[in-house]
This record gives sequence, C-alpha cells and structure tokens, in this order.
Amino acid sequence: MLIGVLALQGDVSEHFNILRNLLAAEEVTLVKTKERISELDGLIIPGGESTTVGKLMVKYGIDKKIKSSENLAIFGTCTGAILLAKKILGMKQFTLNLMDFEVERNAYGRQRESFEADLAIPVLDGKPFRGIFIRAPVIKNVGKKVKVLARYKNDPVLIEEDRFLAATFHPELTDDIRIHKYFIKIVRKYL
Repeated sequence: MLIGVLALQGDVSEHFNILRNLLAAEEVTLVKTKERISELDGLIIPGGESTTVGKLMVKYGIDKKIKSSENLAIFGTCTGAILLAKKILGMKQFTLNLMDFEVERNAYGRQRESFEADLAIPVLDGKPFRGIFIRAPVIKNVGKKVKVLARYKNDPVLIEEDRFLAATFHPELTDDIRIHKYFIKIVRKYL
C-alpha cells in the first residue's frame, strides 16, 4: 500500500507526519508530479488555497492523472474538499468533479471567523472529534450516494462517497488521528 500527500501547497507536512506515525515509512510519500499518481493507492489533498492548488494540478497534469485512476482513494480536507466537489457555488473555478456535492468557499467568513467545534462522528469510536475550521467551506446539495458522517449545526462537514472522503475542517491540525485511520481503511478496501 502507498498513500501520498499532494505536496503543491498547504498543510502537507501535517498530513505526512500523521501518516508516517500510522504506517511504515515506505507506505507514505509526497506527491509533486503526475507520474507519482499511478503508483498510489490513496491520496490526501490537504488544506491550502483552492485556486492555487487547482491551477497547479492542471498545469502539471495531475488532475487528469487523478481522474483516470479508477481505484485511487482520495481524502480532501478544506481545499481538498473544494476540489473534490462537482461545483463551487458562485464561482467558475476548477474542480475534479469526483464527488456528488456542491460547495461554497469561505462560507463561515474570513480568517478571523475561524473556529473550533466538537463534532459527533458516529463512524469513529469514542469521544467527539475537535474540528478546526479555518476559512472553511460549506457543503451543499449532497447527492443520494453521499454519506454524511458529521455535521456542524445542520451543515455536512465530513462526507464519504465510495472511495472518496471530504472534510471541511482540518483534522491534521489536531492530535486526534481517528479520521486518518478511517481513511486508511477506505484505501485498504479499494486495494
């Protein structure tokens, strides 16, 4: 098994370090080129700036390689969630269009409106998960095959569809590794 972290911009090292603690060193890699995509079983698209990451993916052909990978499990956090969506509301911006939902960027407000909240996530055992929302998007209009795993107020914040997982918050900025473990289970399911 090999899981990569897209290393174009954003919270790359945080995801990488969590994976290195959960897996053997040879099972984790950083991804900067399209050639690496075909070697992967799983990919994390970290938080960052969605316009920048999307443009870089297109520039380097990473987007096409991801779309043509039939069994690649993908976990998108914040920016990654935006890029997995079928549509960004109110904007004409690149998405991978891999999950059946729409998203509204920065919907909770600017940087100063960032917040933390305890999230009930029934698929994870134990206590609530502390979600860190930084200029977070809001998931809207989820399709019938999308499973909502967690909500903040009434908005979905963690969703799953087949081999894809999307979070509007930043699990990599906490010490809680349960969501990364859950993603590893998804990757193993599609090996």
